[in-house]
Amino acid sequence: MGTQMTEMLKGTLEGIVLSIVARRAGYGYEITASLREQGFVDIAEGTVYAVLVRIEQRGLVDVTRVASDKGPPRKVYAMNALGREELDRFWTTWTFLSDRLIRLHEEERSS
Repeated sequence: MGTQMTEMLKGTLEGIVLSIVARRAGYGYEITASLREQGFVDIAEGTVYAVLVRIEQRGLVDVTRVASDKGPPRKVYAMNALGREELDRFWTTWTFLSDRLIRLHEEERSS
């Protein structure tokens, strides 16, 4: 992944992870797998886990521990009301930025 893509993802990854969690509660590996299914194949698991820790600390998700056959209990992340509000703000901001970037690109191409 190029440096520019990496830098852009840093600013949006929390919103992307919240969007995955909003679709379905899951534990870290499942969330990482969902990201990869969406085409985010170069995001390291450690990066996803760091985002999950941040959104948990900010109270944006509810976390429950579920027993695992293969080791310690897994932390399952589920969207809560505060996380939904944050995700709504993310999409509002993303739409604003995206619309302006598309407009700039179209103007640049037409000149």
